[in-house]
Formats: sequence, C-alpha cells, structure tokens
Amino acid sequence: MIRVPLWELFAGELRRLRTDAGLTQEALGERVSYSASLVAAVEQCRRAPRAEFTERCDEVLNGGGLLVRIRDALMQEALMPWFREWVSIEQEATALRSFQPLVVPGLLQTEEYARALHEGASPLVGDAMEQQVAARMARQVVLDRPAPPQFVAVLDHSVLTRAVGGPKVMREQLSHLVEVGRRPRVHLHLVPETVGAYPGLNGAFVLATPADGDDVGYLDNQLHGTIVERHADVKSLRQTWESVRAEAMPHGATLAAITEAAKRWS
Repeated sequence: MIRVPLWELFAGELRRLRTDAGLTQEALGERVSYSASLVAAVEQCRRAPRAEFTERCDEVLNGGGLLVRIRDALMQEALMPWFREWVSIEQEATALRSFQPLVVPGLLQTEEYARALHEGASPLVGDAMEQQVAARMARQVVLDRPAPPQFVAVLDHSVLTRAVGGPKVMREQLSHLVEVGRRPRVHLHLVPETVGAYPGLNGAFVLATPADGDDVGYLDNQLHGTIVERHADVKSLRQTWESVRAEAMPHGATLAAITEAAKRWS
C-alpha cells in the first residue's frame, strides 16, 4: 500500500505549483483538459494521479518533472513488496511471454476491468484499491515506449466469456485487446473452447527474457507471486509454454475471435 506521506507529498506539490501559478482548480482543469473535480480529488488524496494527468500538470505548471518523479515513486510504493522485483524485471525485458487461463493479463487490462477484478477478488477497498489499480495501469507504459518488448500472450477462451464488471466493461476490454493486438510487437493467441485438458490449466505464468542473461519466470497464487530463476524450473515453464502455444489459434484468427466476442457483449 502507498505510504500516506508520499501520497500527501504529491497532492501537496500539485497544490503548491497550482497556487504559485495563480490558478484555481477549475483553471488548471481547463488547461490540462481534465475536470476541476478530478484536480480536487487528487489534491485531497481521493484519486490516484494517472500518468497523462501528471505529465500535463507538470508541463502546464512548469514542474520540471517533479510531479512525474513523485508519481513514479508513488506507483512503486503501491506495488506489493513481493511484486516489485518482478515489475523491475518486466520493465527491462526484451520479450515477455504470458499465459492466462482466467483473466486478461495485467499489461492488457483496461482501468475498469482492473477495478472490477479488484472489487471482486481483492481484500483491498477504497483508496488502497484505487492505488493498486493505478499501479497496474502505470505498468503498461512498458508497451508504449519507443522500443517495447515483444509481448506474446496466450489466453484461454474462457477469458472472453467471464463477465468481469458486466457487459460494458467486457465489451470495452475486448475491444482494447484487439486494438493493442494490432501493434507490431504484440501477438495474441487464443486457446479454443474445443480444447479439453491441456498443461496451461495448471495455472498462469509469465516468462521474461532480459537483455542479457537467462529467462526469468513468474507464478501468481492466492497469497503472493513467486519469481522463478532455477534453471530446471525455467526450463519446465518453457516446455509448458510450448505446449500451451501449440494448442492456441494464430494471431489473426485470435483477433477475429475476440472481435466477435466483443460484439456478443453489446
């Protein structure tokens, strides 16, 4: 969970920069194309600052990158301690291979889908939950940078039919999957519903390929995540990946199937 002093630091610096610039919350909202109510919510620590909001405020208020730096630290604090090391590995990887049998991978989730998952499965509520959602959104910058990693994700067909957040959330989430899936370095593959038991049903995992060194794996469970570095275990995950990938549909057919699934949520 984010430490309150760091959370208050961001709010306080935003308020100070805004006041020094002689702007009301309404005026700042107009300058950055966000509502005054959002500016107020961030200054009162009721909403986590999104990346675009932070960057626009920093530019308009001549913050010199201060707000961005505080937000980066704030998002790092929001991550569970056991997850921070994996996020560092994820951000530095040249390739990521992800298998998810239950939900959309975190790097591909919309904000509303992520929030619905937390509301349904996380013990966190209120600000603590919102901070986790914001931290998950912040991780996605890895796919937006000029030289993103190659990201290959295999999803089980059930991900398309599980009503996380309701029809509107699902429709927007699946449409987002198609949009991101059209990026040159993102490849999505769907295991059809006609496939019976296969190795992937033993659980989700991710393999990260660093710029130098061996692959590193990540396993998630009900209590916490586990980073896998032991050579024999990483080798086993690679074999499972190959088995899972062999059951999945090609990228183009997958995008077509997701597009059709999104229509069914209309």
